[in-house]
Parts: sequence; structure tokens; C-alpha cells
Amino acid sequence: MGVRNYLVEGGSGTGKTAVAEELQRRGYHVVHGDRVLAYQGDPVTGEPTPGASYEHHVWDVAKVRALVADRGSPVTFLCGGSRNFASFVDLLDGVFVLDVDLATVLRRIAERVRVDPTDFGARPEERADVVRMHRAPGAVPDGWVVDASPPVREVVDEILRRVEAPS
Repeated sequence: MGVRNYLVEGGSGTGKTAVAEELQRRGYHVVHGDRVLAYQGDPVTGEPTPGASYEHHVWDVAKVRALVADRGSPVTFLCGGSRNFASFVDLLDGVFVLDVDLATVLRRIAERVRVDPTDFGARPEERADVVRMHRAPGAVPDGWVVDASPPVREVVDEILRRVEAPS
């Protein structure tokens, strides 16, 4: 991964994938956690739990540790949501928590489901999970809260300002 490693987190529909794609477009090393690290498992033990709910969307901690150990890039962003972030967040240099209001989340989910009817949020029970977990205590790690309602380029500009001048 990188000499410095950051997590870009947030609930479903907050813009994690859009931010990841914009960071990549700008030449940054990005790991799409929801694509390459995620599985359904117990957030405490990591034991696979196929067919489980939103709370069981976890990342493979051994893979995260291996990625962080590779210092091949100056900066790497891990983008996606993980309910077991507590198992690896201490390995990272910082966390960015994307935040938008619930109406925006539901609109974004509806837009992506129109494009791909199999995407997360298509089923009523998935949308109910999103509503229940939106801003729920402990649903995302502590970190720099970033308003993800402006255009994605502005959201990424804010993240990169923080990376260049950490407080």
C-alpha cells in the first residue's frame, strides 16, 4: 500500500466509490475495499456468515494488514465500508468519514439501483438497514468528517487538503 494509508468510510450512499474513482483519476493508489476485501462475516471473529445483513459486511483483516505492510506508494486510500473497522483502523494514518443527509443517501441509492438492479439497496430490507444504520453510533469509525454533498471533485479536494496538512 502506501507510506501513508487512509480509510475513506461512510454509510451506504455517501459517495465512497465516487471518491475512490476520483482519487484514482488523479493518480492516487486506491484499494476498493468493498470489491477486494469484503465478505459477509462476524465483525468480531471474522467467521464467514453467508447471507447475513449489512452489519456483517466486513473486510478480511489479514489482507488489510498485508496491504498496509507494503509501502510501495507514497499514499494509499482504502475506500469502502466495513463493520469490523475496529480490527484494523489503528494501522492507518487517518480516517475520512463521508457524511450526507438521509434524503441524499436514499436518492443516490435509488440512482445506482436504476443503473444496476442488483446493487446494494435494491431490496426493501437493504434500504431499511441503510436507514437504521445512517449515523448510528459506532456504524463508522471516528475520523475527519467530510461533507460529501458537494460535487465529488470538491469532496476529494477537501480530503487531499487534510492529507497534505494533517492536524
